[in-house]
Amino acid sequence: QVPLVESGGGLVQAGGSLRLSCAASGRTFSNYSMGWFRQAPGKEREFVAAIRSNFDLTSYADSVNGRFTISRDNAKNTVYLQMNSLKLEDTAVYYCAAKARPYNLRLLSSYNYWGQGTQVTVSS
Repeated sequence: QVPLVESGGGLVQAGGSLRLSCAASGRTFSNYSMGWFRQAPGKEREFVAAIRSNFDLTSYADSVNGRFTISRDNAKNTVYLQMNSLKLEDTAVYYCAAKARPYNLRLLSSYNYWGQGTQVTVSS
């Protein structure tokens, strides 16, 4: 089990920034690849960004590439999502997820563990 707890969500104006954090419990965090997904009202959950367990690969959805940055600190068992130049369409509940296998990072169904989500609301 890898309990995950997201934080850092909130209300921000368009063009602003937020940093989400996801804290994991357990001693095996460094073995897991981590992802961020989001779900807007009435829409399916979608891939946002992911980072492989050994830091050698990051992946981003086209809609956030160049604006969002995923990173991890294995010493703190934490993964981050720095979100800059936020847009109205970034409004969603953001979920952190962990997966044991370092493949198919964009595939929602391949993730083994999920956090409870944190709300991000971008206002005009």
